[in-house]
Amino acid sequence: MGWRVLVCDDISEVGLERLHREGFDVLRRPGIRGDELVRRAAETDALLVRSRTHVTAELMAGCPDLRLVGRAGFGTQNIDVEAATAKGVVVMHSPEGNAVTAAEYAIAMVLNLARHIPAADASLRAGRWDKRRYRGVELRGKRLGVIGMGRVGRCVVERARALQMEVLVHDPAMDPRQITQAGAVPVSWDDLLGLSDFITVHVNASRYTRGLFGQDAFERMKDRVRIVNCSAPGVVDEKALVRAIRAGKVAGAAIDVFTEEPPIGNPLLEMEQVIVTPHLLASTFEAQINVARALADQVIAFFNEGRVEDAVNPEVFERLRPATGA
Repeated sequence: MGWRVLVCDDISEVGLERLHREGFDVLRRPGIRGDELVRRAAETDALLVRSRTHVTAELMAGCPDLRLVGRAGFGTQNIDVEAATAKGVVVMHSPEGNAVTAAEYAIAMVLNLARHIPAADASLRAGRWDKRRYRGVELRGKRLGVIGMGRVGRCVVERARALQMEVLVHDPAMDPRQITQAGAVPVSWDDLLGLSDFITVHVNASRYTRGLFGQDAFERMKDRVRIVNCSAPGVVDEKALVRAIRAGKVAGAAIDVFTEEPPIGNPLLEMEQVIVTPHLLASTFEAQINVARALADQVIAFFNEGRVEDAVNPEVFERLRPATGA
């Protein structure tokens, strides 16, 4: 059977080649929106997206044959997983393919915060020579607090250790022995906040992590701490972060994900102490090919082999076995 797949976003065509070879009917419509999205989605068995297309309950309600929604990359914030689960639609993502890219980006943010590189660049381009103003700090010997040591967090730990940083990890879901084996120190939430010179966040967006870094968390942090959030929108309370920077508690922050994107009018964009980027965490050529290939393999495993990989709601799979032909 030629399963029908609608590719809604700019997912690497090279990475999706195997779907064509396996006989899938693939329709690529990067940027599809509105009525055309509704019409095309109604005729498909699988929707493949990145972060731009929002797969809502309303969209899925008009898709009688929909069996799978796949996200090329890490996270499913733009997919209504609860509605998909209720409808019997499996939701998958491909978290492995961009782990290295994501970790490198987080470390790049740490380096830029330590040496004020973006602000110094802007100053020199504006005709100033502010050597003293942008004096930085070394990373060697500094404590990096890592929140969450999944695939990306583990890669961050490896790279931070290569920079001779002392790495503290808080991850209640992980065996402390695994953290120690990776060369980091397992610590409590309070100890990570109170001891870290830099903090980087690597958790999923959920009701448990929303507002994780709020007023209370900032008050418990070490003075002049630097914060990196390339993880998930909403994890850092942006208003609380602004207050902490203005009060001098936080020396700097690097933010790649925002509660509202694009962050029009967000005061963080006006603060020199803050590095802001437009959700570039996974934006490398290698990562985009890798996540597309991984997602293609997952789609094939689901429809042709009756297997589910990296699903965020695997409990619905048993109900779909007859429909997938497994």
